[in-house]
Amino acid sequence: MITLQGLTKRYGDVSAVDGLSLTIPAGRVTGFLGPNGAGKSTTMRMITGLDRPSAGAALVHGRPYAELRHPLREIGALLDAKALHPGRSARAHLKALARSNGIPVHRVDEVLDVVGLTSVAGRRAGAFSLGMGQRLGIAGALLGDPAIVMFDEPVNGLDPDGVRWIRGLMQQLAAEGRTVFVSSHLMSEMQLTADRLVVIGKGRLIAETTVQELIERSSLNAVRARGPETAALQRLQARLTEQRVPVRWEGTHELHITGLAVEAVADLAYEMDVRLHEVRSVEASLEQAYMELTADTVEYGAPAVQATRTTYGE
Repeated sequence: MITLQGLTKRYGDVSAVDGLSLTIPAGRVTGFLGPNGAGKSTTMRMITGLDRPSAGAALVHGRPYAELRHPLREIGALLDAKALHPGRSARAHLKALARSNGIPVHRVDEVLDVVGLTSVAGRRAGAFSLGMGQRLGIAGALLGDPAIVMFDEPVNGLDPDGVRWIRGLMQQLAAEGRTVFVSSHLMSEMQLTADRLVVIGKGRLIAETTVQELIERSSLNAVRARGPETAALQRLQARLTEQRVPVRWEGTHELHITGLAVEAVADLAYEMDVRLHEVRSVEASLEQAYMELTADTVEYGAPAVQATRTTYGE
């Protein structure tokens, strides 16, 4: 279990992490989300003792990382796939980690097999692709068979098969009762992988929730009512507006209605003799719900991309 108690990190007048308090429990995949600059990587670095908190504490099984006698047996982390000696082979890199933490050397070949690098174990790690480097970093995180694993953007550089593999691995580790804490910007993967979410913005906690609960909060959840007669849909819209039910148009033949069940919309349309070709629930994606939640905390937002056309010779 990871416990954060008022965790704070300041760089001059800037607070990268600001009073973060939460518990990351065992037996779950916890997704760690937030815009660029939100403080996710800084938080993970403080958990693993790479950065010193300005205030508060980050505890691993109730103790600061620096007090762990054999830290790789307690918590395994992948924060930077390139944090290794490029001249060492994959096996030599893992052997050095094992010896520094009193881990039996035979464990090296076990984790190389788990991550699919047995055939290239003797190759220099500096020549690895980004995806292979990610797999080697994951092997290092698993080396001490720790009860806690922490990954920062683990799918970077992985092909579709590798993405599916790491998703299954994280879920398996959680099913074994381990604490799995993973930072990612890929909402589609978090929706498939995570049991619960921690969302931060500008260094502060915004939400601690499940994937489904976050999606259910979204104002984009609606009932889609589509029909062939615009005039009839206008009558339905007017009735809903009278009842103070939020409704918006999508094109000229479709309404999106918020706050009513499908059955209620269908019954009202039948009562008003409004012919519908389709009436169904439309649920926001995790990405949509996340973007809505963090809209006010994005520090490095860019304007919407607009189509451009360059004409030469005019």
